[in-house]
Amino acid sequence: MSLKSINDVLRILEKQSKWQEQPFQRLLKCWAEVVGSVVAANTRPLAIQRDVLSVATSSAAWAQNLTFGRTSLLLKLNKKLPTPLVDIRFSTVGWQNPLVERKQQQTVSPHEHPSYLGDEINRPDAAIPTKDVNAAFRHWTKIVRSRSHGLPLCPQCQSPTPPGELQRWEVCSVCAAKQFSKQNS
Repeated sequence: MSLKSINDVLRILEKQSKWQEQPFQRLLKCWAEVVGSVVAANTRPLAIQRDVLSVATSSAAWAQNLTFGRTSLLLKLNKKLPTPLVDIRFSTVGWQNPLVERKQQQTVSPHEHPSYLGDEINRPDAAIPTKDVNAAFRHWTKIVRSRSHGLPLCPQCQSPTPPGELQRWEVCSVCAAKQFSKQNS
């Protein structure tokens, strides 16, 4: 039995770890070196599935430009990877950080969601009258009025509008759709 130096053992372990390293992990390590710092800042490799790399881009323009140059990029990447890639797909899908999106979604309470009905569902006196159509309609309008009470008004049509619509378009969704259709005609 021969004794090996620590350096020999470390070299053996390093070779084994590279052999066991997953292709995607290796790609992540060499991505910025292969594509350059500017491209790396505007892209994020997402996954390798069936030897096709999916990359999220910060904009559609980046996705289109990189798609045109994907052949040369494939050649460079395949020199660094143990298993060669067949293709690369660029898209803006997945660019937003999913952890940030989940945190933002968790901060919205159910009471703030536009579809929240409150305790209307569980109250026995809130039963929907089914026999009389006019009574059902009056009941529905009563619920809609109570839900819209306290909502800010659209600056154009003065209808109650969820705050999210006003933040996004500065008007209600109906007025925003009308503005959009006027711009496109």
